[in-house]
Amino acid sequence: MNNKPIMKRIVILSLGLLLGMQGLYAHEGMWMLNMLKKINEAEMKGLGLKLSAEDIYSINQSSVKDAIGRMNYGMCTVEMISAEGLTLTNHHCAYDAIQSHSSVENDYLTDGFWAMSKKEELPVEGMVISYLVRIDDVTTRVNDQLTTGMPEGERNAVIRKLSQEISQELSQDGKYDVDVKSFFGGNEFYAFTYITYKDVRLVGAPPSSIGKFGGDTDNWMWPRHTGDFSLLRVYADAEGNPADYSEDNVPYAPRHFLPISMNGVQDDDFAMILGFPGSTDRYLSSYGVKEALDIEQPTRVEIRGEKLRLMKEDMDADAAVRIKYASKYAGVSNYWKYFQGQSRGLKRLKVYDKKLKQENEFNAWVAKDPKRVETYGEATDLLKNGYLGSRPFVLPMTYVEEAAFGSEILTLAIRGYRLSLALQNPDDMNAIEGAKAILANRAEGHFKDYNLGTDKKVTARMFEMYSDNVAEIYHPQFLKDAKKKYKGDWTKYVDKMFEKSLFRSEATVNAFLAAPTLKQLEADPAFQAIKQIYFDLYTGTLAQEIGVYEEMMEKGYRLLIAGLREMNADKAYYPDANSTMRLTYGKVGDYVPADGMRYDFVTTTDGILEKEDPSNEEFIVPAKLKELIESKDFGDYANENGEMIVCFISNNDITGGNSGSPVLNGKGELIGLAFDGNWEAMSGDIAFEPELQRTISVDIRYVLFVIDKYAGAKNLIKEMQLVKAPKEPVPYLLPSIHTF
Repeated sequence: MNNKPIMKRIVILSLGLLLGMQGLYAHEGMWMLNMLKKINEAEMKGLGLKLSAEDIYSINQSSVKDAIGRMNYGMCTVEMISAEGLTLTNHHCAYDAIQSHSSVENDYLTDGFWAMSKKEELPVEGMVISYLVRIDDVTTRVNDQLTTGMPEGERNAVIRKLSQEISQELSQDGKYDVDVKSFFGGNEFYAFTYITYKDVRLVGAPPSSIGKFGGDTDNWMWPRHTGDFSLLRVYADAEGNPADYSEDNVPYAPRHFLPISMNGVQDDDFAMILGFPGSTDRYLSSYGVKEALDIEQPTRVEIRGEKLRLMKEDMDADAAVRIKYASKYAGVSNYWKYFQGQSRGLKRLKVYDKKLKQENEFNAWVAKDPKRVETYGEATDLLKNGYLGSRPFVLPMTYVEEAAFGSEILTLAIRGYRLSLALQNPDDMNAIEGAKAILANRAEGHFKDYNLGTDKKVTARMFEMYSDNVAEIYHPQFLKDAKKKYKGDWTKYVDKMFEKSLFRSEATVNAFLAAPTLKQLEADPAFQAIKQIYFDLYTGTLAQEIGVYEEMMEKGYRLLIAGLREMNADKAYYPDANSTMRLTYGKVGDYVPADGMRYDFVTTTDGILEKEDPSNEEFIVPAKLKELIESKDFGDYANENGEMIVCFISNNDITGGNSGSPVLNGKGELIGLAFDGNWEAMSGDIAFEPELQRTISVDIRYVLFVIDKYAGAKNLIKEMQLVKAPKEPVPYLLPSIHTF
């Protein structure tokens, strides 16, 4: 479950969910850790939590939060599982890392990878893991500088300035990374302080036939039989501080790591998840839902479908291309299916009608009091006018995001823009050399996983779709010229563009960088194309035209949220996800997806053999795994009935960014890794459905079974703290926190 690509206007509208319409469900909500004591602790204890809020989040002592890491600033979540920096996350989160070390000769994607000693671990270039140090409420400081009648542009400028000041103050001269984030539609503000480690190494990964078992067919589906996990290790300098990769670095000793439960899960067990959910739109208005259903989602699905089709053709024909494009294909595919499921869910659950009903109730409440009318009266009108005014720009903006950036040559050419600016001042050699280095570094990584023929096919199709479906008023000049000159033969045009572009190969990029000139760069057809479609059109014309409507929506949502919180002052609220650490809690349990159907809360290895299909790459079962299953050689990891549990579901509330998040029992022990949601509740990022919403997790005992019995990596098992509860219950002593 990856962070979905959402347009900027939607991201800034991420708002808090009102929990007063139908009552509070224990499993609904992505709660801020510094609010647990005040809002959630009592209810969580009633459901089975044995820890205190202080055991989970503390700035004065080690706590559970210290074991939870943020990968690459919010891409995924990781967790510490040993005193030696051993870290667990999803297979799909480490997919780039696995792919980057794979080749036809050493195909770790197909065969898996296991380091039997720390010396065998592989450095992961570009991966960072950040740990939360503390959360500070800076709402008063920010709001004191804002006024009611302040224009949105001025308001945002003040917020940016204050955020920079706060970040600088809390960073301690660069020791920490600090993010100041807005919550509840821009009504509250919090500063998040992190320490970021840059030396991360790949330790273990099962073959894709385990880590991706079921592939696109099973993606977002239950029942599931996927061992979606991988292992990393975080390294630090001798003093435990962040450091660039070095052979002299040592495994990071965390303030806390997660003990691992060997007891498994039962129906109705308490379960909580900590992680970094990326983005939800739970307070998206009825106008926003309509826009998503009418324009944005079907457009993204259509474009991504074509990209997938063309990539798959070449991947099936060539093993080298398959390896190069494996990660790219997975990234496009994940949310291609997601958008289809979300549209289906929004329609089936009548979310538009529910949103409209909420807005009507809000307007009726506002109308009863002149002061409310003065304060909140324009909220829904601002939203209505903002969405109606911005509607003509949604399709071209979506096409730029999906189609223009579907072309790899254009995504590389955009890196030349900084160099073009530097070359305008030939006397500033520092700027020029810096821009050259950035482009050279980007080109090296770009061409490692690149196939010219595939990019040509995709680029031609993306240009064709843009030309056919976007109004000509939003066609960049290069597209108009190409259509006229080549009479709609996009393959012929793209062949010529690639032939003349310096961005077609690493050799031509490096030859240009040896003696770069502004004239050559500006004459390059790929650079001209991305400059016109992105800088001139997208961030220029379209951004300016839609800007006034975005400001209307931004203010409308801020007023709506503030008004709803006042209207239901006795109800608890949680803010929308925004890549900050959150906790969700609930229960393990089954669900009814449709009339006459009931899904159990666990799956077993029996289902792996039932799904096996040697002719389908998504359902191939490794011979050794099949042998272990058939002989029931599960070691200490089977349940009391001798079954090997693979996955389980719970009613926790997660989204993209939670991938890899630890699922914990009431004692704070690791019982699984969250990796997906279920198809029936794909509308969940906009509207949570308590009867349907489920989190799919891989059982930690299946993870241990694969590491131990399949891979034979007992060296890794020995690092972990495995906990087996006694048959007779004993008094539980708090806190269960381990400090190192």
